[in-house]
Amino acid sequence: MAAISFKRRHFQQDMILQSVRWYLAYALSYRDIEELMAERGFTVDHSTINRWVIHYSPQLEAAFRLKKKRAGNRWRMDETYIKVKGQWKYYYRAVDKEGNTIDFLLMATRDSKAALSFLKKAIHENRKPSLVNIDKGGANHAGLKQVNRDHHTRIKIRQCKYLNNIIEQDHRRIKRLTRPMLGFKTFHAAQRTL
Repeated sequence: MAAISFKRRHFQQDMILQSVRWYLAYALSYRDIEELMAERGFTVDHSTINRWVIHYSPQLEAAFRLKKKRAGNRWRMDETYIKVKGQWKYYYRAVDKEGNTIDFLLMATRDSKAALSFLKKAIHENRKPSLVNIDKGGANHAGLKQVNRDHHTRIKIRQCKYLNNIIEQDHRRIKRLTRPMLGFKTFHAAQRTL
């Protein structure tokens, strides 16, 4: 965590990291965390905690990616919807067969172009999978076919909704964490927080 800078911050590093962790790991609102900090003797406004989450989440993600366990070569890929500024946006995710997160990306649309963007990011950050299990949606299938054409590779595509139960169950955790937020106010904040 040495690469993350806490210069010119009014509060201690431990307090900032604890607040960000609570928000990202548990179904708590910014006001809940403000209250928890008050119980510990710290006076911090919920809008300050919001700024910490938006500022430090990408830095923490980058630090965690360096220590992340190597993903398996059989992926389960799916997307779920999340409300941003009153409109539905799509959160693409992939996990390996053990349920370890491979990658994720928030997109404004649910089409083959969005699926292709997600796949390129996931393959760049990890290695190319040998098999990807998807549901019956056509966009993910078209995105995978395009990756195979562009890279002259052979990623096997399997469409079986029962094999995607791992990622479908994991969507519940994402929904549970985002429910107290009552939706995100900006796409930028949603991208950085998720």
